[in-house]
Amino acid sequence: MAGLTRLATRPLLLVAILGSGLGLSACGTTSAVSQARTACGYVGHALREYRQSQQVSTPSAVRAALASRAVATLLEATPYAAAATSADGGWNPLMTTINEAERVPLRYLVASLTSLCAIANSPNPYL
Repeated sequence: MAGLTRLATRPLLLVAILGSGLGLSACGTTSAVSQARTACGYVGHALREYRQSQQVSTPSAVRAALASRAVATLLEATPYAAAATSADGGWNPLMTTINEAERVPLRYLVASLTSLCAIANSPNPYL
């Protein structure tokens, strides 16, 4: 009888372990999405500043200041994008694209950042 009891509890233990693992992985994914969305808040603000800097009616000194501030604002998103990537490696493209702002003109990153943040802010935010 004792042998039967031990055999019956093993599947229950296995189910409990698998359920815990799935639950913990869901927490990481939820955390990653939250961090990605926070990063995208900065991205959105940076892209608005960038678009303002591209208005030809804006004085050139103001345009330069806005463009510089846009990059600085974008780089403020880095810790949030890094946290998202740490929780779920699928967010690495967001972090990498944000970090490219230090080396690549922002005009080349706008489309990627817009797409990545559209995914992050969607009802099914998975890359």
